[in-house]
Amino acid sequence: MHSTIDDLCQQLGLNPLKVALSSVKELYAMPEQQLLDFKFSIIKEAFEFHYQNNAFYRQSCDQKGVTPETLTAAAQLIDIPVMPIELFKAQDNFKLLSKSLNDVELEMRSTGTSGIPSVSRRCKETVDNAVLGIYTMYREFLNISKGAGLYLCPSTEEIPEMGMIKALNMLAGLLDTHRFMVQNEQMVPEDVQAQLDEWAGKFDRHIIGPPFLINRFIRFLKATNTKLKLDKNSYVITLGGWKRFSGDMLSRAEFNQECIDYLGVEPKNIRDIYALVESNVIAIDDENGVKHVSPFIHFSVRDPKQLNKEVPLGTTGQLAILDPLSRSTPGFILTEDLVRLLPKEEGDHRSGQRIQYVMRLPESKEFGCCAVNLDKRLDDLEAEQTEGCPLVS
Repeated sequence: MHSTIDDLCQQLGLNPLKVALSSVKELYAMPEQQLLDFKFSIIKEAFEFHYQNNAFYRQSCDQKGVTPETLTAAAQLIDIPVMPIELFKAQDNFKLLSKSLNDVELEMRSTGTSGIPSVSRRCKETVDNAVLGIYTMYREFLNISKGAGLYLCPSTEEIPEMGMIKALNMLAGLLDTHRFMVQNEQMVPEDVQAQLDEWAGKFDRHIIGPPFLINRFIRFLKATNTKLKLDKNSYVITLGGWKRFSGDMLSRAEFNQECIDYLGVEPKNIRDIYALVESNVIAIDDENGVKHVSPFIHFSVRDPKQLNKEVPLGTTGQLAILDPLSRSTPGFILTEDLVRLLPKEEGDHRSGQRIQYVMRLPESKEFGCCAVNLDKRLDDLEAEQTEGCPLVS
């Protein structure tokens, strides 16, 4: 079927990948093997582009004996060389480019606990692909077109290069109004509650941000014995790590229950998103809390001790991403995330891959995105305010 689509696109001068990016629902409706074959065709085309235009990547492929000619079937996706994500932090990371530095339109960064930024560069074509891919996934899983977005994070005006905020900010374009509640590295929970009160009865109110900042607001509600009741269609949407700067993990189950108890949202409307600044993939929770991978991107879950082998479905392994949307750098990345692919549940109408995030690799030198540094800054500010209070001891 995909060859027919390719032929038709060629006749009409259309880009098959861009046609696919606007056809999320149709891709999820394909039989599993047909979807896998289609992903192989667009990933192979992307591999060929980077092989021909990236000397650094081509050298690695040649050393492993992998060329566009050796890739003939979806079963060989595991053969495609993947780049360790730490290369994006290297001083000479410009060698990852398959296009000229002059073609770079957008540079995005993510900084974890090490403080060393991971730099991801995107050309015009990659930005076009990412925008289409993200918006169609938002529409497929969130179906948002109105309402008010309360962002518990800084604005893109304050941190324009932060990938997490950029992706979340795209949601604002689908809403009637929005407001960022973290300014100058501070969040005042009383102001957050006042803004929600101001929007009551006018909009469906959605709360959007990294888990730890929403958790921080919930802690305020618990401390003041306040239980809110958001609207029937309100979402709580999270993006970012679940591990705090202190190393403590937030429990997803406890977080969801507190959202129900203190924000008054429906369980089916608590949605987490997995994303990576170095890739254009997003995986969004459905109404049952199961994350679906973008249908044009392939996840390969490897044995951390034997990275050329995939682990069985349901087994925890190290995530490699095969992303054909990226044209500025090869989108074939070995992450430091441990995940497991989940089987399709009865009644789930979507084809494609489902994942459960587990944790970072134990030997990973850092964890978290740039949000983890904001978490630490807010804790430091709270500690300073407590120390300044004249308590009797």
